[in-house]
Amino acid sequence: MNQPRNLLVAQSGGPSPVINNSLQGILEAARDLSNIETVYAGRHGIEGILKEELVNLSAQPEEEISLLKTTPAAGSIGTCRYKLREHQTEDFERVIEVFKSHQIGYFCYIGGNDSMDTANKIAMLAHDRGLDLVSIGVPKTIDNDVGDSDFQLIDHTPGYGSTARYWAHMVQFANEENRGSSPADPVLVMQAMGRRIGFIPAAARLADPDRKFPLQIYLAEKETSLEQLGDNVNDQLKQDGRVILVLSEGIKLGDIGEMKDSFGHVEFGSSEIAVAQLVINALNRKGLPVKGFARLNVPGTDQRHNMIYASTVDMAEAYEVGRMAAKLASEGQSGFMATVLRESNSPYRVRYDKVPLGEVANSERSFPGNWIAPNGIDVTDEFVNYAKPLIGTEWPTIPMIDGRIRLAELQPIFVDQKRPPYIPQANRK
Repeated sequence: MNQPRNLLVAQSGGPSPVINNSLQGILEAARDLSNIETVYAGRHGIEGILKEELVNLSAQPEEEISLLKTTPAAGSIGTCRYKLREHQTEDFERVIEVFKSHQIGYFCYIGGNDSMDTANKIAMLAHDRGLDLVSIGVPKTIDNDVGDSDFQLIDHTPGYGSTARYWAHMVQFANEENRGSSPADPVLVMQAMGRRIGFIPAAARLADPDRKFPLQIYLAEKETSLEQLGDNVNDQLKQDGRVILVLSEGIKLGDIGEMKDSFGHVEFGSSEIAVAQLVINALNRKGLPVKGFARLNVPGTDQRHNMIYASTVDMAEAYEVGRMAAKLASEGQSGFMATVLRESNSPYRVRYDKVPLGEVANSERSFPGNWIAPNGIDVTDEFVNYAKPLIGTEWPTIPMIDGRIRLAELQPIFVDQKRPPYIPQANRK
């Protein structure tokens, strides 16, 4: 690419506390790259691109861009759960038309497994059409399920460290309440996000690395039954008089009324009966060996947008991954995902690199079996050593005005549309 071209960035899938740090990293790196002219955003991900709803990010006030650092979730430019599938040929044609109409030479897609698939498909389509376009993936997911189980493609995804920190604090607080109120409420059941992978519930162990709490962790990877779970609870109650359970929302305990998103993934938070509710119903119906009842706590989307508990390590890494993505784009390295790789655990040190999108597209890392404790209701010290550096040791500095957090407020500076109106294929009735 000889002449400066425009860069288009978009987001997809569930948000995270640090997703906007990657956006900020892309924006600020692009300013220093002479072959990137203007940075646009697809409002609500690939859907916004299909609808030609493009926001001019280069025209935003500098103050608002700087506030992206401490603005969680995806409200700034929006996200979506729209997937480009092979049969949606009209959608692919429309993407090409929009790119050509706005001189888009670089495309950065922030997201998880399916987003990397979309970025890869666009890279291949551009190559087949001879389009002068560079497509780069930017990893994001609180589940930490992008990549391989050997951690060679990516050590961890930006977003996971902050959600892990959230759970470390929530379990600490829950233990204090449970310790004080156990004569009446001896059992507390907490439900964590994580589809069918256990990285988020496993983070509960970070609250108690020395194993002083009466804590049981149930991962989706380790199937159990309500009967076995009840036996585990009763054994702990007889020993300690109280117990805290952290359950993966994806643990198999019978039919919990699964619902699926547009990617085909189960959305457990939208299920008719939360697994934690199923568990406390069963425990209370059967009766506990001590006085009192089982209670539940089911955090919702707070797990992925609570900036107060964000990890400063996670914030910094998300930003640098964004900068790496812009750098790869400017160098013309299409078909890659920016990645973070661990070089040392003590002291903790990482490097930023690239991996082929084809190797991570639709990948789904599994929680290592050797990180699950032999008793099936805990994780090993190997996991603690892996995850502990990710949650950091400092609090984020968050600006406030009149007692309210000052969030970034990007202005709706939309680019003039040059193509006819369009309804994405999957949205047509």
